[in-house]
Amino acid sequence: QVQLVESGGGLVQAGGSLRLSCAASGRIFSINTMGWYRQVPGKQREVVAGITSGGSTNYADSVKGRFTISRDNSKNAVYLQMNSLKPEDTAVYYCNADILGGTGYVRYYSGQGTQVTVSS
Repeated sequence: QVQLVESGGGLVQAGGSLRLSCAASGRIFSINTMGWYRQVPGKQREVVAGITSGGSTNYADSVKGRFTISRDNSKNAVYLQMNSLKPEDTAVYYCNADILGGTGYVRYYSGQGTQVTVSS
């Protein structure tokens, strides 16, 4: 069974930084795109950043220049370095990945989420 587990969320003041981590475990043959999205209750889910297996990245306009996504393929992990945080970045952050696992098919997986709260 493939699982994604996030860590690193918390409470930070505006202007501060946090680093989110997400590790995939289970029977994994390969991982394609990995990414992060965030969700605020009552609002539409927002895709924050993505990174391909080759290292190409993309970001939401709202986080460009402040957030950096990276991955460690040897650890099946993806990270999100968040700098210059703003109160509007407050959300539950989820990592996601397209994984070729024991089923023989590429499936989409998402983690359980980690809360990020930015105080003004």
